[in-house]
Amino acid sequence: MPLSILVAAILTLDLRGDGLAKMGGKIYLVPIGSIDSKILASLESQLENKFKCKVEQQETMLIPQETYSQKRGQYFSPLILGKISSSMTAGKEDKVLGIIDVDLYTEGLNFVFGEAERLGGRFAIISVARLHQSFYGLPEDRNLFLERAVKEAVHEIGHLYGLRHCPESGCVMYFSNSLPDTDRKSASFCSSCQELLGKIKDL
Repeated sequence: MPLSILVAAILTLDLRGDGLAKMGGKIYLVPIGSIDSKILASLESQLENKFKCKVEQQETMLIPQETYSQKRGQYFSPLILGKISSSMTAGKEDKVLGIIDVDLYTEGLNFVFGEAERLGGRFAIISVARLHQSFYGLPEDRNLFLERAVKEAVHEIGHLYGLRHCPESGCVMYFSNSLPDTDRKSASFCSSCQELLGKIKDL
């Protein structure tokens, strides 16, 4: 398999500006298509713990088929983000995370694990498709899959609260160039990112 196919990216569309967003409101989880309830329950619990705010699950959205590229066999994540933002009314301080189990891509990249509209924004999405061991022809590992999903969710929500990529390889905000990078890092913030998150919360 070509190395370029193995490169995994978690993309934010706009990393300009200070990106600080007040830590308030709620985090809404929006399942897109069929998502296991255990994934949603795990994300709800972990995100409440990490961000110290209420997390609520929303009704399931249908996968927008117009975002599918037959040529690539993938779904275009920016269009799905647009669908989420146009179909849901979120408060000024709320954050919305879509969870989907299909392969995503964006311009210039073979695929993405997730994407946030911008630093300090309100909408993000993660794909759990490539987090399954079975995606690579390996036996499924439920615990490993859930750990990966939590890391991707915390990472994207971190961007929505204004956190940039972190150079610390063990920090959840570290940029994953591959799935092994995701497996090596933790689901927690390093001391610097945790301090910044605390300052954002106090704004």
